[in-house]
Amino acid sequence: MKARATISAARKAAYKILLQVERGSSHSDDLLRGREIDALSKPDRHLATALVLGVLRWQVALDRQLRLLLNKPNAKVDAEVMVALRLGAFQLLHMDRIPARAAIDESVELAKQAGHKFASGMVNAVLRKVAAVPRIDPREETTAELALSHAHPQWLVERWVENFGLDAARAICRHGLEQPAQTIRLARPEVEAELIEAGIQLEAGELLQCARAVLSGDITATAAFTEGRVRFQDEGSQLIAELAAIPGAKSIVDCCAAPGGKTLILAERCGDATLVACEASASRMADLQARLSGFDDRVEYRQGNFVELADEMGSDFDLALVDAPCSGTGTLGRNPEIRHRLRVEDLARQAERQRALLRAALRTVRPGGSVIYSTCSLEPEENEQVVAAVLAETPDAKKRSLETRIEALREAGILTPAGSERLMESLTPEGALRLLPGVFGTDGFFVATFQRLP
Repeated sequence: MKARATISAARKAAYKILLQVERGSSHSDDLLRGREIDALSKPDRHLATALVLGVLRWQVALDRQLRLLLNKPNAKVDAEVMVALRLGAFQLLHMDRIPARAAIDESVELAKQAGHKFASGMVNAVLRKVAAVPRIDPREETTAELALSHAHPQWLVERWVENFGLDAARAICRHGLEQPAQTIRLARPEVEAELIEAGIQLEAGELLQCARAVLSGDITATAAFTEGRVRFQDEGSQLIAELAAIPGAKSIVDCCAAPGGKTLILAERCGDATLVACEASASRMADLQARLSGFDDRVEYRQGNFVELADEMGSDFDLALVDAPCSGTGTLGRNPEIRHRLRVEDLARQAERQRALLRAALRTVRPGGSVIYSTCSLEPEENEQVVAAVLAETPDAKKRSLETRIEALREAGILTPAGSERLMESLTPEGALRLLPGVFGTDGFFVATFQRLP
């Protein structure tokens, strides 16, 4: 009798998470920070994370290849079996250091232990075919070929080609298949020397003087991290808060504050300001309060829908930041399952909520006050079209170019000189800022600024 194959802890954990994501019950980012992953050894934790994110990033292409190898390509395949197939195929095609036997045998055993003993033979046969197929450099001459070779939904790639051109769409797709840069924010310049002494290899940020990309080493094991002198935050996310932190602001409302990274920068940069941090989710509000605990004397917390809260706040704020919930298409490398869940009709629903948030924010600032609107979406419905629609119905607001603000940040030594020049090139004709994935080492963002007229 053949001995029952063992399954590594990393593959078990990855399989369980992928099943939960497949069923739509949670997000990979939340699950990868859960107790089950934390309980793994460091090597297993890294492998499980690589498997989960890798499968989700490559799923479109994996499914196409796997179905071509099925006896009935259009047959319904149970989720437990399909996830086992994807997990095995990803290792065979994209992880050179994984032995083929381990990838195949453990995927077969995962299907068995999930209650699909009779399907395990099919899993074995299909994955052996995958292992035997020679790798061929993909074609990228058409939009359909680009979408398939880079494992993105064709409808999304078609939009990006139409809006940004083929080369930019290719860069967006490539960024969506990569592990995002591990970027940190230094509380003070001297913290860098402390990290280097601790064995951390760093690279200067492309945009911000206080940002660094981590090339190697475990930041979380350093005293600087545990004591709060350094923290993780995408450089593009930091940039939005720097653009919003207008000198002289005395009262600020952050309309959608959680998880709080941008709010924290606003509190640091605007040292004389009081802040109101709004958040609809109770659990996210608790995390937000913990993150901002060092500024409790200047921060007031309001839980609820900001559109409803705004009517109670009056119109006296100097500054409002609307970092709006969105489709997240600028973050597909960080949140790969978005590409499988998003539908084109979702964009209109997001835009309706975004317009309501922006209108409410404009009501809360005083005449002469500023509103910063940002998303991590690449889609015009959530960006330019939201801005145009709200301006058309708000005669006492005008849109302002970010050019002057970028220049001010350069002069203040917050932006790098090279970064400020390249940001100028990323301004739209209307003066908004569009950061496309693949241009900088950041997620994709859109930022626009408004002023309330007297």
